[in-house]
Amino acid sequence: MILSLAQIEEIAAAALKDFWGNTDGSISATPIDQFARDYLNLEVSFAELSEDGSVCGVTAYTDTKLKYTLKGIERVLPIKQNQVILDSSFVQPGQVKNLCGKRRFTLAHECAHQILFAMEPENIKASFRKRYRETQTYSLRELKNREDWNEWQANALAAAILMPPETVGLILYRLQCHSKLINYDGWFSYSDKMTLTMFCRWLGVSKSAAVIRIRQLGLLEDKPYSEYVVPLEV
Repeated sequence: MILSLAQIEEIAAAALKDFWGNTDGSISATPIDQFARDYLNLEVSFAELSEDGSVCGVTAYTDTKLKYTLKGIERVLPIKQNQVILDSSFVQPGQVKNLCGKRRFTLAHECAHQILFAMEPENIKASFRKRYRETQTYSLRELKNREDWNEWQANALAAAILMPPETVGLILYRLQCHSKLINYDGWFSYSDKMTLTMFCRWLGVSKSAAVIRIRQLGLLEDKPYSEYVVPLEV
């Protein structure tokens, strides 16, 4: 199922409206853990998925088994239907705060896969579940092979869930940002940098995810570093 960006935005808006109900969450960070647990009925757990942090999370639509090599040892990790497993690095002491934004986006990404899968026709869902039987084990590459073409959709939906357009605009306005943020090849003015920092704290997202989303919504302008002027040099 191939969706346009506009359709993905509509799906996110509908899901959030359904999730919030009568509560106005327009300027609140999406409680993605509650969203996963209470709205999507997903079970979230943690396990060491990789040594280098290259694998942040995985989800499944039917009971299956994931095989992978960790520290030279081949392991088999059972994954239940409607379960999300996040890398244990997210909950290690001293890392919870540092990796908060990355963990939230990873969980939102896996939630997005589940939402998109639920929208598939019943025959497609049945066919996929039949292919990934619990009696066999699959590598991460095999388990995610079907999702390669869908990764951008999951990323887009995750961003829309964590950073809805109206919320982004309202927060930037409240942070007294009445014009576009300007990105000079990765550098920001002091005021824009502070705005971006507060924005990330407000919504619990990483700087990289925030920049991509704000740019996508037309609220960030890219300029060459040659145009960057340090205020103290003026």
